[in-house]
Amino acid sequence: MGNGHHHHVDPEVGDRRVIAAIAVNIGLTVAQIVGGIMSGSLALIADALHNFSDAISLIIAFGARKIARRPRDADMTFGYGRVEVVAALINYTTLIVIGLYLLYEAAMRFADPQPVEGWLIVIIAGIALIIDAVTAALTYAMSKSSVNIRAAFLHNVADALGSVAVIVAGTLILLYDWRLIDPLVTVLIAGYILWQSFREIGPVIRILMLGSPPEIETDAVLETVRGIDGVTDIHHAHFWQMDEHRAALDAHVVIAEGRWNDADAVKDRIKTALADRFDIEHTTLELECARHACGDSSEFGGRGHGEERHGS
Repeated sequence: MGNGHHHHVDPEVGDRRVIAAIAVNIGLTVAQIVGGIMSGSLALIADALHNFSDAISLIIAFGARKIARRPRDADMTFGYGRVEVVAALINYTTLIVIGLYLLYEAAMRFADPQPVEGWLIVIIAGIALIIDAVTAALTYAMSKSSVNIRAAFLHNVADALGSVAVIVAGTLILLYDWRLIDPLVTVLIAGYILWQSFREIGPVIRILMLGSPPEIETDAVLETVRGIDGVTDIHHAHFWQMDEHRAALDAHVVIAEGRWNDADAVKDRIKTALADRFDIEHTTLELECARHACGDSSEFGGRGHGEERHGS
């Protein structure tokens, strides 16, 4: 995290890419819905619904990108960067709802198979596949450094795979008049959407729950602080992700007896060690003399729920 290997795209160029992706997805959604109604294909309408969710996800992602660039202020002292995580949560939740709805619709079709026009399905799904590929190309680079854009990008990847599945279904209908392939493909699309969404939503929820960065062991961070010359202990620690790329540590650090005059230098060594080893740039440390350390010896957090005093 924050390791300097992220691929950054100029914000204005990125905005233009997202707007272009939104435009082509909305146009495609309309074409697919019309085609799905005319051909009688649930799979094509399923693909259209997912494609519409692509457009919505991109609109949400675009708005979040704009808000995230606002400077810190009195209301949002950490800044607005976390809005991108909220946008990702909305997008993944939307995907889960769509996936469950498609499973329900497919179950209805298995019970009552409908006639389907194969040629129209293949043609429209082929066009959809091209547009999905273009949209994915527009957002790929940005998805490397943003959980928000990655959620929108994965919408498109799933949709491209859905288009391939719809093409296969249309071909089988043309060749063998196998009507059950349409709801079967719908189930496959829905299953992939759900699998992907549940896999990706976990890290997003972890950030919003103020969880520690999954790639950094909290115990290793605390042991690093304890290993600094002049430190006897660390407690009342909070270690969390401020957003996708930044972690923060808030803790009480006990300075060894006889070293209080060296306390500022010890604090600087702690901050340097955390930045160098773990790329933790935001640290808030309350220093305590070993002789007068506070009675709260809990390693993490502070007092019981609802009792913690802020401003430490």
